[in-house]
Amino acid sequence: MIVPGRRRLEIEHTSEFRYRKAARGSLLTLRLRPREDGHQRLLDFSLEVSPIAVPITFADSFGNVCHLVNMHREHLRITVRSSSLVEVSDPLDSPGRGEAPSWEALAEAADPVRYWEYMNPSRLAHPCAALESFVAAHGICRGPDPVASLRDTASILHTAFIYEPGSTEVHSPIGHVLETGRGVCQDYTHVMLAIARSWGIPSRYVSGYLHSEGVSGEQTTGSASHAWAEFLLPGMDWVGVDPTNNTFADHRHIPVAVGRDYADAAPTRGTVLGGGESTLEVRVSVVESNKPGPRASIRIERMALHHLAATPPAQKTAPGQGDQ
Repeated sequence: MIVPGRRRLEIEHTSEFRYRKAARGSLLTLRLRPREDGHQRLLDFSLEVSPIAVPITFADSFGNVCHLVNMHREHLRITVRSSSLVEVSDPLDSPGRGEAPSWEALAEAADPVRYWEYMNPSRLAHPCAALESFVAAHGICRGPDPVASLRDTASILHTAFIYEPGSTEVHSPIGHVLETGRGVCQDYTHVMLAIARSWGIPSRYVSGYLHSEGVSGEQTTGSASHAWAEFLLPGMDWVGVDPTNNTFADHRHIPVAVGRDYADAAPTRGTVLGGGESTLEVRVSVVESNKPGPRASIRIERMALHHLAATPPAQKTAPGQGDQ
């Protein structure tokens, strides 16, 4: 039974790696399992890898549930398929439902030690001369409160940039989109993170999916993964802002992983031994569903992760040490 005010979405995500010559081995870290929070509940999740491999589940330092795939035999391709069923609703702490927090309240709540990773520059979201020029040219500055400032900044980025798939690469620096005015969701997000962190707002990158409903301003389709930003605001927890689509995150946004920038939350990341030139093809589908859930497999995985979190630090972090 679906709870009133909530809806179920089914996500299919396929990543196919092809190599020109046979690779002798591959090591992949996958961040494909949707997160669970106050407005999203995971009902079902499955992961298939071809050639057959048994993924190892672990939690990274940002709380993302990851799967490690170690392929020891020769292969010309690897196919990863994940299927997820989530139940979503609009966040309870959506901006506009109460009084916006002040800059003074934010300064008291934003502990620079506790949130160091989200308040300082990262490899893909950092200050630069191009950002300073862009901010000055568009009059971007702190407004009357953090919520209004984030809303206005998202609107400016949405208008100033042209959404153009293929115009940047996954590790392109923010200077590229700032100078050309063309990019994709991760570029919009990296620029917004750099601006918000300069204002003292704890800010994190979110990778996931968007259920496209044809809402005005939508630029990302359900046929690809998506990215947006979340900001820690006093009395509101983490508030999602999607500058690509000029909106606060809502029931359309399905978060999967978080981190300082794309490098921490990439859906797939790894190393290949041999193989020569490679290509990656990604296919994503997000549709509404009436499927029941949860299945026993999800309950078992939750129990395993709970046990993992209870183990001593040395045992807990060992599976993911090579990914840090």
